[in-house]
Amino acid sequence: MTRTPESSMRRVATVGCATLGAVVLSSGVALAEPTEEEARERHGQLQEELSELNEAYNQAEEDHEAAETELEDIEERLGTAQEKLDAKSDKVSGIARTAYTGSTHSLFTVLFEGDPDASLQNIADLNFLSEGQDEVLADYVVEVERAEELRDQAAAAEEDAAEALAEAEKAQEEGEAALEEQAEVLESMGGQDPTTSAASSGGGGTAAVSGDVQAVLDFARAQIGKPYVWGGTGPDSYDCSGLVQAAWAQAGVSLPRTTYDQVNAGTRVPRDQVQPGDLLFFYSESSPSHVGIYSGNGNMIHGSNPSKPLEEVSLAAYWDGVFTAAVRVG
Repeated sequence: MTRTPESSMRRVATVGCATLGAVVLSSGVALAEPTEEEARERHGQLQEELSELNEAYNQAEEDHEAAETELEDIEERLGTAQEKLDAKSDKVSGIARTAYTGSTHSLFTVLFEGDPDASLQNIADLNFLSEGQDEVLADYVVEVERAEELRDQAAAAEEDAAEALAEAEKAQEEGEAALEEQAEVLESMGGQDPTTSAASSGGGGTAAVSGDVQAVLDFARAQIGKPYVWGGTGPDSYDCSGLVQAAWAQAGVSLPRTTYDQVNAGTRVPRDQVQPGDLLFFYSESSPSHVGIYSGNGNMIHGSNPSKPLEEVSLAAYWDGVFTAAVRVG
C-alpha cells in the first residue's frame, strides 16, 4: 500500500500520543503499586506501541526518500527545459540580429554555412521569426513554467516528508524510553520480559523445506545476536521488517520494506498450517506493525526492539496471543 507523507504524519502523531500517555502513567503522580501481572501486561502494550512507531518511522523514511527522488528528477527536467529554451532563444535572436543588419553576406553565411540539414533548420527558424519570436518560443516557455510549478510542488512535498520523518524519529525515541522504564519496573518485581521465551527444540515438528527456504532460514539464523536498529536493513543491524526483506532476498524474492506492505506480498495461510519460512504478523491484521520468520517447532526468528538483539523465540508464551496473520511467499 502507498502512504502519503500526510498520512504517515497522522499515524506518527496518533501512536506518539499513546506512547506519551504511557510515559505519564509510568512516571507521573503516585498511583497504586501495580502487580507483576499488570506490569507484564503494560510491558506488552508498550512493545506493541513501539512496533507501531518503528513501522511508522520506516514508512516516513520511505516517503522522504521518494520525495527527494521526485524533487531531483523534476529539477533535472527543469534544467533540461531551461537549456532548450536558452539555446532556442539565443539562436533565434542571433538570426534576427543578422537579418536586420542589412548585410546580405552575413545573412547568407548564417543560413547556408555548414551541412544542409543545419541550413534548412536555420531557414525554418528565420521563417518562424517572421511570424513573431513569441510564437517560436511559446512551447519552450510553457515547458519551463510547468517544470518550475512541479519543482515548487515537489519541494513542498519533500519538506513535509522531512518533517514527518523527524516527528517519527522523536516519537520512537520516546516510545523506546517508555519501554525501557517499564522493563525496569517489571525486573524490580522479579518478572521477566514477556516477549522473550526460549525457543523450543522439538515437539512442534518441522516440515521439509526447499532449498530457497533453507537459504532464508540459514541467513536469518546467521543474523541472530546482531543489534536491532531502527530502520536497519543490514548487514550489521536490522529491524523486524528489514530482517525479513534481507532474508528472503537470499531466495531471489524482493519483498517490500514495511510490514504494512509485506503482509500483502504473498498468500495468507492459517496459523495451524504455517511452514518454515512463512512470515508471521502481529498486532493488527490489516496494518501489522511486527513480523518474524517462522523457523519450525513453534519458533520464529525476529527482532523486537533495540533493548535486545535479533533472536529466535518460542511463539507459545506471548506472540501467539498477538498473532494476526501468516503469509507464504516465494
